[in-house]
Amino acid sequence: MTGRLGQGQPYKRRSGESPAPDAVRLRRVNRWQAQGLGAELADLYVDSLGTPPRRTYRAPDRHDFLNRLTGDIRRPGFAMVIAETDGLVGCAFGFPVRSDRFWWLGFEGALPRGIEQLAESGSVFAITDLLVRPHPQDRDVARRLQERLLTDQQAWLGATLVNRADHPTLTALHSWGWLDVGEIWRPVSATLLEVLVLPVGERAGARLDGLVHDARSRWSG
Repeated sequence: MTGRLGQGQPYKRRSGESPAPDAVRLRRVNRWQAQGLGAELADLYVDSLGTPPRRTYRAPDRHDFLNRLTGDIRRPGFAMVIAETDGLVGCAFGFPVRSDRFWWLGFEGALPRGIEQLAESGSVFAITDLLVRPHPQDRDVARRLQERLLTDQQAWLGATLVNRADHPTLTALHSWGWLDVGEIWRPVSATLLEVLVLPVGERAGARLDGLVHDARSRWSG
């Protein structure tokens, strides 16, 4: 996941936009609608970055985002949920992944058994971007987007990859229940990515109980 959530940046309400949480509507869009929203989604991506704090991590630019979006739209099972008021305020999208596909390539060590079993059964959905325009309720909107996308896909487990240098996004995801379960090294881009998962419902949590305990111990330590 290389997108950004509102990181406490000052927010200027746009004309006609309501700040109330229940005013934010979620809507599924298909791949053709997503293609038509390309320019608006790119604007959302840029806005979601806000004013970058002083850091060594450099987020991908608008062009990189559009290239990634185009590639994801072409993948089997692509799905997207958008959040709207009078305009676009957020989106989450991705595609299902399996244990034998490219998504896991470069994972250091053996893939945890619980994750491998869920991936083989088609119950893992990768959220490749979760974007929210800076907003008083941006965290609530982000939670709703990820829950709606995974629930619509009947996924037992959400998965995502985050650049290890992207500390704001990692911190936000951990605070919402995402668990750090390993690392993936991508030699082409010379990038070390953190692998995070999000169990959906009690069944997935019970199935991954050992993994959840280990991940929480690792994060809290």
